[in-house]
Amino acid sequence: MGVMNELINRQGVESLTEILAAAAPGTPWPHVSAAAATLGGMSLRQRTDHVSHALLTELHGLPGPGYTTAARMFRRALSLPGFTGWILWPVSEAAVTLALESGTAEDFDDCLVLLTELTPRLTGEFAIRRLLARDPDRALKAILIWTAHPDEHVRRLASEGTRAYLPWAVRVPGLVQRPEATVPILDALYRDPSEYVRRSVANHLNDLARHAPGTVVMTAAAWLAAPDANTAWVVRHGLRTLIKNAHPGALSLQGFAPASVAVTAPRLDRQVVKMPAELVFDFDISNTGTEDVRLAVDYVVHYLKANGSQAAKVFKITTLTLAAGETKALSKRHLFRPMTTRVHHPGVHSLEVQINGVRHARTDFLVQL
Repeated sequence: MGVMNELINRQGVESLTEILAAAAPGTPWPHVSAAAATLGGMSLRQRTDHVSHALLTELHGLPGPGYTTAARMFRRALSLPGFTGWILWPVSEAAVTLALESGTAEDFDDCLVLLTELTPRLTGEFAIRRLLARDPDRALKAILIWTAHPDEHVRRLASEGTRAYLPWAVRVPGLVQRPEATVPILDALYRDPSEYVRRSVANHLNDLARHAPGTVVMTAAAWLAAPDANTAWVVRHGLRTLIKNAHPGALSLQGFAPASVAVTAPRLDRQVVKMPAELVFDFDISNTGTEDVRLAVDYVVHYLKANGSQAAKVFKITTLTLAAGETKALSKRHLFRPMTTRVHHPGVHSLEVQINGVRHARTDFLVQL
């Protein structure tokens, strides 16, 4: 994460100070200047909060209403080409804080507009979360209108900023509790001309699969009933977690019916995996039925947990169609390495193949750190 942390660095904060000074002549920015020199050892999120706090310290000391003054200043800065990139994350967070402190509907609404103006320079998907948390209905009403905005960055913000489990972002409980609330936004965008926007829509749909699979399947079915050339990909990408989790409705929607197949147990290239290392395995699938079958082929790694039990994680291999009586050999490589998102424990792990949601013979192996 060290490289990611440097997305907000000393040079960037110093540049921000110069830009703000140009946008508001005669206004000193000593706290922001000091923040530029004290970023060491901080994560990207911590740097964002640190710089945002420095901005708020300065802005709270200026005459006039806090949000109104700040918004006017930030809009002036938008005329300067250097006012762009990750340094805008703390800027957008400061604007949201001031709008929420104001407590007026006018400042709330204007802050949403300000985020649409900033988002082409850097996405406002993180800062918008606190506006959604404060008044989700008011925010969603405005955001739905953005789905017709001429700028693809704003249209993407409508989808990405309202994702239930947006990475790096604060959770918005109301988005989880009301999964249907963002479906109108997705309905308006799933056929968007921009691949950038469509990918966000698919990821948003996949987020909803974690807590509202029924809503996801119904939404995807409606899209497939009124598709364009890109709808199949959006639905497939949006259903990926449900397919891995063998959700019957998702499998059916993608044409993966129960299949008569014979699957060999995975054949491993080693029985002991000394990390870091690649485990290579192969297996055979045979269609034992009388008709062609469409297959979603996945594999499951059962990772050993600290308490001695195992936790299953499903990984994609491929999709394929097998003719009646046909056999196909497949192989895959799986990397075992230290990760910030998974703690590995030495001991017996397992691997098995999953076909159309059905798991087959399991093979054990040993992992050593």
